[in-house]
Amino acid sequence: MTGTSGYSVLDLGAAEDIPAAGIHSRTVHSDGVKMVLFGFAAGEELSEHTASRAAIIHVLSGAFDLTLAGQPVDAPAGVVVHMAPGLPHALRARVPSRMLLTLIPEGAPGR
Repeated sequence: MTGTSGYSVLDLGAAEDIPAAGIHSRTVHSDGVKMVLFGFAAGEELSEHTASRAAIIHVLSGAFDLTLAGQPVDAPAGVVVHMAPGLPHALRARVPSRMLLTLIPEGAPGR
């Protein structure tokens, strides 16, 4: 829901079904900071890649096997991971899983 006073509200608990197969993504916010909600079927993965911006992964449900700069990381629901720009990373959903990816704009405070 988008408010008329400069705010928006999204219920992440009610949003985005997990697909029976494949990966589903939907941009839920894009105003400098970009937020993308992902649903992964069990066993689906994203091969190693990098992002030009700092990113935060918030695991909402399920569990992922992450690889961050070549290191394995267990990521069950509730885990939040911050990644620097250019960090090689990959992920695989162990079970049907959901995550929120937040991409931080270049030059943002704290960057």
